Amino acid sequence: MRVSFIFLAGLLLAADWPQYTGPRRDSTSAETGIARGWPKNGPALVWQKPAGTGWSGPVVSGGKVILFHRLDNQELVECVDAKTGKEIWKQAYKTRYVDDFNFDDGPRATPLIADERVFTLGADGELSAFDLSSGKVIWQKNLLKEYQPPKSFFGVATSPMIAGGRLLINVGAKGAGVVAFDPATGKEIWKASDHGVSYSSPILAKIDGADLAIFFTRQGLLALKPEKGEVKYEFPWRPRLNASVNAASPSVSGNQIFLSTSYGTGAVLLEANKGELKEIWKNDDSLSCHFNTPVLVDGHLYGIDGRAEAGGKLRCVEWKTGKVLWSQEGFGCASLIAVDGMLLALAESGDLVLFEQSTKAYKELARARVLGNKVRAALALSEGRAYARDGEKWICVDVKK
Repeated sequence: MRVSFIFLAGLLLAADWPQYTGPRRDSTSAETGIARGWPKNGPALVWQKPAGTGWSGPVVSGGKVILFHRLDNQELVECVDAKTGKEIWKQAYKTRYVDDFNFDDGPRATPLIADERVFTLGADGELSAFDLSSGKVIWQKNLLKEYQPPKSFFGVATSPMIAGGRLLINVGAKGAGVVAFDPATGKEIWKASDHGVSYSSPILAKIDGADLAIFFTRQGLLALKPEKGEVKYEFPWRPRLNASVNAASPSVSGNQIFLSTSYGTGAVLLEANKGELKEIWKNDDSLSCHFNTPVLVDGHLYGIDGRAEAGGKLRCVEWKTGKVLWSQEGFGCASLIAVDGMLLALAESGDLVLFEQSTKAYKELARARVLGNKVRAALALSEGRAYARDGEKWICVDVKK
């Protein structure tokens, strides 16, 4: 029997993975029955399809999987059956985005599925809403043209979130740092702050008794009430180097908020209390996340420390103190999902890795090469099937017993 729960946009199935980092936007899954090891050749391949460029992760809802990618000069939204990979619908529109650093010209932001709609945000700012069942375009608007934010380094990459009935985006323009849209029409509801845009995606959490949309913008922490955009907390936290980004999402436990970046700045744990923030600890030695979001499990953070160029170290860090409990050198950047007492990782190398949830030492349970290298799209998990992609293909593998 499936367990259901109320979250951001209404009733969701616990097995769904409808947005960036999962149902609660915290990279944790309630699923059980995950295999604690794989055959020699890795988990069974359920299906495989060609994919275009991009770092946008797959999302899953109601037996449908959405992939947002680029083929030639078009950004493509493709919907397939989760079990078979059979195409249900696809939509495409032209894009002119060119990456200034020749990394990747595809979309970066992971789609959002909510209220029978699919929301996507393209690399050149095209915000779109599609009908989940048919793929029909409901509305589209270009945020760069409408709000004229300063140019960012690697295109638009923040993944959309719905909170308080509003579709929230870190746009990054003066007076429009965060903008709330009507999900049904795309009409602006409110805009707030001068915070610049980052590569981090927001979360929703209850802080000091209030539901807040929590952003890690280019300047630092920005926590707002989603209904009207009232700013409740701000905290500057960004590298001094201009050629830098904030990219990992915030993490929250109770009234405490964790932020982490790289470029010689590192992490800070803040405690909110009646409109004020207190630093619990900060350093550049515990868990300095370049772009992967860490996972918080039972008072401990599992995440990737260090720049992608240096390979990245997998670490377990005590939440309340920042103490490093163990470190696995050379693991590389990876997206992580906590599930069934373990952690499932999709490494930049293309390896799918399963390891023990342990504060004592790194214990690897299984590893298999499932994709090519330079994998940066987030992993998705739904009904015992893991969905992943690189710049050439997207796959579904069975990770249940």
